[in-house]
Amino acid sequence: MTETAPLSDLLWTRGYTDPAWIRRFTSVGRELSPSRRVWRGLGHPRALPGGPAVLDAVEPGAPELDTVPLELDGGTTITLPDLFAAAQTDALLVMHRGSVVYERYLHGTERHTPHFNASAAKSYIGLMAAILAHEGHLDRAVRASTYVPELAGTAFGDARVEDLLHMGTQVAYAGRPFDKAIEAQRYFAVIAPRLRPYDYNGPTTIREHLLTARAVGAPGTEFRYENGNVEALAEVLRRVTGVSTSALLGELLWSRIGAEEDAYYVLDGEGVEAASGGFSATARDVARVGEMLRCGGAVGDRQVVPEAVATTIVSGVPDGYPRRVRFPAAPPTSPATLSYHDLWWIPNDAYGSYMASGIHGQRLFVSPGLDLVVVHFGSQVISSAVPAAPLVQAFLRIGAHLGAHLGSTAGAAMR
Repeated sequence: MTETAPLSDLLWTRGYTDPAWIRRFTSVGRELSPSRRVWRGLGHPRALPGGPAVLDAVEPGAPELDTVPLELDGGTTITLPDLFAAAQTDALLVMHRGSVVYERYLHGTERHTPHFNASAAKSYIGLMAAILAHEGHLDRAVRASTYVPELAGTAFGDARVEDLLHMGTQVAYAGRPFDKAIEAQRYFAVIAPRLRPYDYNGPTTIREHLLTARAVGAPGTEFRYENGNVEALAEVLRRVTGVSTSALLGELLWSRIGAEEDAYYVLDGEGVEAASGGFSATARDVARVGEMLRCGGAVGDRQVVPEAVATTIVSGVPDGYPRRVRFPAAPPTSPATLSYHDLWWIPNDAYGSYMASGIHGQRLFVSPGLDLVVVHFGSQVISSAVPAAPLVQAFLRIGAHLGAHLGSTAGAAMR
């Protein structure tokens, strides 16, 4: 059972309560912190085919999808403009059967603007780990300290690589009772000096932060969503490959998907990437990642990700790990309905969907059964007083509408 945090820790629960303030950090991160680019490579950008429904922020009119009533659980309906207002949407891009059918930018975001992916970036780390394991460079069954000896004796070093990939550690930092919201704010303070209280005297680098982690339960026995798993895993990948997280993502993915823009990571005080949430990229390039995965890891006739990796994101949850887990933002009383595999969220719907998900509304949603890829960037306030926007429900209804409109059997099954 999670202990109650002491009153002295209340300052760490402040969070962001103004969408404009959130947007400031999601859109200009490299202007506020040191950063390192993820190179797009030398090739020409790969075209994203588009139809008449594509809409830039500066163009007048509304595409057909704006007026479609999207039926939610309970019989209520919502339209895309309603969703945008609820989610404080900055960008939405929808691909169906490989073509862009909807693209919208709001609040000053443009198609070339890199936007924080927040915790959606965790899934890209999981994807790289799965690739390296598939190719025999990484052993998922050994302790992380096998690769990073200085983590021995910490909650993360004594866990297996497999445990890190499934949020399977139970950890307390610096002797504090674990509280997810408080620890998220403390992590932000580690990587972003501007977010530290004036009297801050805690860790100033990711490495220092990880070294304070101690296990409060056996690894591999419980799902507990925590950034440190991903930061420890990213360090494992750096030791295995000998290159930075930025260089590795550029080599394995970004330079091979036909990206239009460089992406970037923000860095801590030692020049180490904030792997669990400090990544920014454009909606169009994130859509390219999703489309590559939807196509079994291929871009055209080039296999970017091994097909065995791309096609087992949904089916590959190993024995012994929970088949149903609770989404981090969900109330404690909500049922555990999602699965989690290699740092990807799995809605367990009829279409083999999976998603990368980040705070404030960042999503990469891939649904092979609906021929659908959706990228959403947002600046939504996270508060018990602000209802969560029904993003996944809306994405599924968009896929159903597109499938029905184009005669897809998957779309017909949704009706």
